[in-house]
Amino acid sequence: MIETVPVWMWIAGFLLVLGPLVTLHELGHYLVGRWFGVEARAFSIGFGRELVGRTDSRGTRWKLSAIPLGGYVQFRGDMNPASVGGNGQQEQGSFHAARLWQRALIVAAGPVANLAIAVAIFAAFNLAYGKVETSTVVGGFAEQSAAREAGLRVGDRIVAIDGAATESFDQLGSRVLMHPGRTVTLSVERDGRQLSLPVTIASVTDTDRFGNESRIGRIGVLAGDPVIRQVGAVEAVSLAGEQTLGLMRMMVTGVGQIITGARSVDELGGPIKIAKFSGEQLSMGWLAFASFAALISINLAFINLLPIPGLDGGHLAFYAAEAVRRRPVDARSTEWAYRGGIALVLALMLFVTINDITALLRFG
Repeated sequence: MIETVPVWMWIAGFLLVLGPLVTLHELGHYLVGRWFGVEARAFSIGFGRELVGRTDSRGTRWKLSAIPLGGYVQFRGDMNPASVGGNGQQEQGSFHAARLWQRALIVAAGPVANLAIAVAIFAAFNLAYGKVETSTVVGGFAEQSAAREAGLRVGDRIVAIDGAATESFDQLGSRVLMHPGRTVTLSVERDGRQLSLPVTIASVTDTDRFGNESRIGRIGVLAGDPVIRQVGAVEAVSLAGEQTLGLMRMMVTGVGQIITGARSVDELGGPIKIAKFSGEQLSMGWLAFASFAALISINLAFINLLPIPGLDGGHLAFYAAEAVRRRPVDARSTEWAYRGGIALVLALMLFVTINDITALLRFG
């Protein structure tokens, strides 16, 4: 039976996820900017009309705005919240008077803060619950198993997939999950011999307890009994970094598949879907909600690092061009690029929102 979550929990979950994550993202920009002597004129959580705010002794206006879909830090010399230069941009203390590498670090600090949040959450879980270790020895098969049909047997050890070594079942799963329908070559050790077996990854539609569907790949192999090993602080953080990078790679793969048509655009989600998932995870308890917050934090970092003008990645792309050319891109080209980038972001927001509404109507 499909579980339903009240709408108020969607709203609560949405605010509890995005509020802190956006605040910490913008604090990354603000603190690194302040470190380099750049003055902030405004620090806003949300966009649009100010709901409440105060001005501190440094002249920064801290405010909560009406549209809770992000935030911004407007530095001295910025013409708008997207940090496009305006009048006085070369004044002492302005963002655009800072050195190129300083501006790049200020911009990168937001996504880095989001990645650090995810690493911190995963590291805390690793410290509290340890590391689950499973060998790549086949312990059994699912009822429908592409691996068994390809010739794998219980007791075989999977040592590589498409030539990439697999040291744990988690690695194997991550290389299968995002590639339904793809044929891969498994390198298998059996009775002292090494075999190469082609396996076509099955495409499976997975449905969770709330009725959310996702298309994933499976080869139908079951692991043996797992071993839980306690880890220290250093290993917990190192493992958390690997987990975060692994999720980033999966996101890159997913976006690439959507662009090439290998994956449906219906899998894209916007603010409504985030609110729905937030409420569902909140209903499952704080541990599930914290894991979800880590995933959303990685998503925020990934999206902001896309080389689209108006996003952090767009700024970094312009700074890279400036470093290569040894002079800034001309003002007119920059202005049109940012206009186009913002138009693209708004169009994508509209598209994913319509996508979310359509999915909800279909779900209902």
